[in-house]
Amino acid sequence: MEKINRKSSARASIQLDEMDYTPILLACIVVLVTLALLFVWKKKRSARTDVLLMGLCDSGKTVLFTSLLLDEKKETFTSIKENLGYLQTSRGELRLVDVPGHERLRGKFFDQYKNLAKAIVFFVDSVTVQKDVRDVADFLYTILADKAIANLPVVILCNKQDEALAKGDAVIKSLLEKEINLVRQTRTSELQSVDKHSTDAVFLGRSDRDFDFSQLSQEVKFIPCSTQKDELDDLTAFLDTL
Repeated sequence: MEKINRKSSARASIQLDEMDYTPILLACIVVLVTLALLFVWKKKRSARTDVLLMGLCDSGKTVLFTSLLLDEKKETFTSIKENLGYLQTSRGELRLVDVPGHERLRGKFFDQYKNLAKAIVFFVDSVTVQKDVRDVADFLYTILADKAIANLPVVILCNKQDEALAKGDAVIKSLLEKEINLVRQTRTSELQSVDKHSTDAVFLGRSDRDFDFSQLSQEVKFIPCSTQKDELDDLTAFLDTL
């Protein structure tokens, strides 16, 4: 009986030794590769690669977009959808998103792209800014107060500096700070229940002081430029840093 048990154990040992583990190893490799590809795909999807071009209608966004990507200026009209294009910089490729400036459309496209944004370029018409300062400040406040933008660099592009009636970037900065201070007072007095964006918004600046841009968590840089005259060196230098 003991001999039979020894023979059975020996046969079992031989069978175990002769088992082909190749299918099991291949299955493990397939699982690991699949998990790695899913991780890379998810990371790529969540990566911030976009520069959002934002501002009121006729502030020069689309002129800049075509100038940077096509090296030409095209006659533009009020956009009803976003324009997308890729810009090659010294540090890699950026996707430019020209967001429509119409008040009925800009919120929709901002929400669509804000979580992919790497930076914001906000256009200001230096000629009409004093007349439109309330609308400009209100739109800029909405962008800066969004949690998705809280740590992103922001350029306020003071466009049309080639025109005689254009305000300088220092004057525009002062105008916007004063107006955003008023917008902030209005926004904070609104009930959260009627403000559908309240859960995504943060308080801008310090509550014990009048607003100024130095109080913000994100870096805000004012750059004077002229898209019509191709005076874009400071902007392209900024884009090269991203």
